[in-house]
Amino acid sequence: MHYKEVKGILSPKGGMNLYRGCTHGCIYCDSRSKCYQMEHEFEDIEVKSNAVELLEKTLSRKRKKCMIGTGAMSDPYMHIEEKLQHTRKCLEIIDKYGFGVAIQTKSARILRDLDLLKSINEKSKCVVQMTLTTYDEDLCRIVEPNVSTTKERFEALKIFRDNGIPTVVWLSPILPFINDTEENIRGILSYCIEAKVKAIMCFGIGMTLREGDREYFYQKLDENFPGLKYHYIQKYGNSYEITSDNHDKLMKILRSECGKNHIMFGIDSIFQYLHEFPEEEDMQMSFF
Repeated sequence: MHYKEVKGILSPKGGMNLYRGCTHGCIYCDSRSKCYQMEHEFEDIEVKSNAVELLEKTLSRKRKKCMIGTGAMSDPYMHIEEKLQHTRKCLEIIDKYGFGVAIQTKSARILRDLDLLKSINEKSKCVVQMTLTTYDEDLCRIVEPNVSTTKERFEALKIFRDNGIPTVVWLSPILPFINDTEENIRGILSYCIEAKVKAIMCFGIGMTLREGDREYFYQKLDENFPGLKYHYIQKYGNSYEITSDNHDKLMKILRSECGKNHIMFGIDSIFQYLHEFPEEEDMQMSFF
C-alpha cells in the first residue's frame, strides 16, 4: 500500500475511485490491463490520500445534486478499507450534502456502512451493486479467491432488500469452459430472485482479455485448470472479446427469467437508472 495526492476525485459523470489496484485476486480482472497505465504493482494499492478532503470541497460547491458512482475500477471495500475507512468517510460527505450514491462491490464488508446507505437512500437515492459470477462456492474461491463468496454476497443482498435499498447484480464476466453453464446461471438467478434485486447487468456470456489481464488469467488457468489455457488460445487467439458457445442459450434463459420476475435487464435502461438523481418532488413522495 502506498499513498498519492491527486488533483481531482470526481469524473465529469460523477465517478469516483478512492483506490487504484486490488487485492481480491479475481483471475479475470480487466483492471489489470496495461491500457489503464498503472505505474505500480496491482496488489500494491494506491490510496488517494486527499480524496476525502477533495470530495468535501467538490460537493460543497456543487449546485446541482447528482448520483456519485464508485467501485467501477477498484473495489471500495478491499481489506484496507477496514482500517482506512475512506469509503465510509466519503459516504458521510455524500449523505451530508444530500447527493445519491451507486456503489459497486464484491465484499460483504459493505454491510458495515448500512446505516449511512440507509440514510442516503431515505434522503435521495442509494443503489448497491454486487457482482455475482459463480454459484458454486468451491469454484468461486478459485475464481475470486480473496473476497466474500457468492453465498456471503447473496446474504448481503437480502439484508439490503430488507432495508429497502435497491440492488443491481452484475452477472459478469462468465468464463468459457469454467462457469458458462445453465446450472451456474440458474443458481445465480435463484439468488437474485430471492433477494428481489431490481436489475441484472449482463454484457453477454463471455469475458474480455487484453494485455496485462490476459497474462495473469492464463497464469491462473495453468495453476487451477491445467490444460485449459490451450483451449483458450486455440479458440480465441488474442481476441479482446471472448464469447461462450453457450451465449445464446444462456442469454435466452436470463431474459426469460428476468421478465417473469420483473427484474430490469436491458443495459441501457440500467445505466440510465443508476445515473438518474430523483427530483425533489420524487424524494418528497418517497418520504411520505
